[in-house]
Parts: sequence; C-alpha cells; structure tokens
Amino acid sequence: MATYAIGDIQGCYASLRRLLERIAFNPILDSLWLVGDLVNRGPDSLTTLRFIKNLGASVRLVLGNHDLFLLAVAEGIAAPRPKDTIHDVLAAEDRADLVDWLRRQPLLHRDGPFLMVHAGLLPQWTVENAAEMAREVETVLSGSGYRSFLRHLFHGPAPQWSPSLKGPDRLVSVTRVLTRLRTCKPTGEMSGFSGPPDEAPDGFIPWFGIPGRRNADATIISGHWAALGLRLEPNHLAIDSGCVWGRQLTAVRLEDRAVFQVDYAG
Repeated sequence: MATYAIGDIQGCYASLRRLLERIAFNPILDSLWLVGDLVNRGPDSLTTLRFIKNLGASVRLVLGNHDLFLLAVAEGIAAPRPKDTIHDVLAAEDRADLVDWLRRQPLLHRDGPFLMVHAGLLPQWTVENAAEMAREVETVLSGSGYRSFLRHLFHGPAPQWSPSLKGPDRLVSVTRVLTRLRTCKPTGEMSGFSGPPDEAPDGFIPWFGIPGRRNADATIISGHWAALGLRLEPNHLAIDSGCVWGRQLTAVRLEDRAVFQVDYAG
C-alpha cells in the first residue's frame, strides 16, 4: 500500500496515465492525493475528469482555481476565455453528473501529519482554523446556494482576509487563500503574483517562507505555482512541476518522499 500525491494535472490525461503506469498504481491497494486543477489548459479535461471520478474511494482531491472556474462556466456565471480547454466537459452528455460531483469535493484534506490544499495557508491560520474555514466553504458549495457563492467569487469584491469578515465576503476570501495564494506579507495580505519566487513584489514573501507561520506543524502539500516548481521541504511539498506548460507531472510517495516524474505527453 502506498499514497501518492500528484501535482496539477490540468487535463493532461496522457501524462497522468503514464505517471500511474510509472508508479504501478493499484486502485485496490494504493491511494492518490490530487492537489487540484484537474482540468483546463491541457488537451483532455473531460477524459481526465471522468477517469478520476471513476477511481472512487482510491482518490482524495482538493479543488483548485481552474476547477472552480469550470463550475462557474457550467452555471453561466463566467465565460470561457481563448486559452481555456473545458469545452469538452461543457458539451458532454454526463456534464451534469460531473459538475455535481466536482462541486462536492473538498478544498482541504487532512490526514495525520499531512494537509493538502491547492495553493497555501496564510501565516496567521492554524491547521485547525484552515480546516474549519474550508468546511464553511464546502458546505455552501455542495448546497443549494452554490450558484450565489460562485457569483460572489467571480463577480464580487476580492477582500483580503480578516477574521471580522462575514457572509459572502468571508467565504470568498477563504476560497481565494486556499486556491490562489502564492505570496503574501507577514500580515497576511495576498498579492496576485505568479512568477518565480525571487521576483516577488517588494514586501511579499512565498507563503511557506513567512517566519513563525502558525501552520508549520503540518506537512502541507500544495500545487498551483508552476513557476516555483518541485520543492520538497520538511514541512512543505510543492508539487506543481508545470506539466501543462510542457514540463513534468510529478508524484511524491508520502511514505518515503520518493519522487516519480513523467514528461508532458500531449
């Protein structure tokens, strides 16, 4: 039995299948932890989504920003952009089932010393804080009011996190942190920066490098930051190695931190 954490797939189905062959994945014995952004920008979002859904209980995943974007487009709340590649999902006969399944997936997964989230955690948040706030969003996203939440997320204000936030602003702020955070100030103010860490704006630091962050007692598994690349530290596994940009798709076996990679396969 083994547990493999896999970085951002983004519709790169052929690469995913090659990686599963490389690790000799057995869905009866092994587990996959998928760090989000299952779809979009790669060539085969539909087959990727169907395949992961059909793996059932052998998969644990968290939602990424591209997954949430698919949900918003499916509800007519957002419009596809020229570089988006989710049209195959939107035209599929099982579109409703796939969308319904996707919106019921979590934003945070925690098991023992490991915590998986798509982007990161603010330095002020403890693991317990993050898990509680993720559940707040998950409850709304899986409930009957999810369309209203998605409208706020994609068309409302984007408030910086504050514990005084309430209602939709609180949910949107939590979601932005969990699915979009890369750099922030020690105070928790986020930037929209997506480039290499050494080019971050003045005053902004990679979230995992903030001294004294309150969630450093967990080993956090994240993706979302292709320009950061694969980075393995004692309490952080950054595993988005930029497959959709023609680089590699990465799996890390959590039991011993062994790394497995395949090149982009189209």
